[in-house]
Amino acid sequence: MPRVVKQIRRRQDRWILAVLTILGIAFLTFGSPSHLVAVAQQPTGSVPTVTSTPSGPFITVSLDQEQINVRAGPNTYMYPAVGVLLAGQSAPAIGRSPGGEWIQILYPGVPGGKGWVYAPLVKISPGANLPIVEPPPTLTPVATPTIDPTLAAAFVVPATATRLPTFTPAPPVVIPTFTDAGTTSGGGLPMGLFILGLGFIGAMGAAISILRGR
Repeated sequence: MPRVVKQIRRRQDRWILAVLTILGIAFLTFGSPSHLVAVAQQPTGSVPTVTSTPSGPFITVSLDQEQINVRAGPNTYMYPAVGVLLAGQSAPAIGRSPGGEWIQILYPGVPGGKGWVYAPLVKISPGANLPIVEPPPTLTPVATPTIDPTLAAAFVVPATATRLPTFTPAPPVVIPTFTDAGTTSGGGLPMGLFILGLGFIGAMGAAISILRGR
């Protein structure tokens, strides 16, 4: 009886060992880290790739510029900015403005897939012969703004007329005239001769009085 029990236990141990061996082989085959990494690296969709320097004529943003604007047309004020290019970034060049101040480039992601950059801010590849491209039409506003005349009149301050001061001329200046005391008027005797006569008469009266007193 004990011999039969031992045989049964041996058979159980063999089955357990066989099952463990099969599980170990399955884990090493399907659950190894290398197999898991390989499965994780399988792409599930299209992965974009970074292209190198574009072929044909291209522009490169100057390194002294942190970034530059890409506009919808060759003018800073008439066309809006549609994107940016960073310092050292390149883009295919396909044309230039009639004056040569702006360069048209391929810029995916915007309407038409094209944009314009200011030429002094970029460097053009050597030997680039770019055709002249006419500027696109400018954007027109949806509605023209109008001013309500009633509202505008409320802010207009009426100017009141101010009466100018009247000018009164000053009275004429009267300059006094002085006459010489020694001159005669109306043909009479001179004043000096009259005084001299009175003195003579006085002297004569004094002489007569002295003579009478003796």
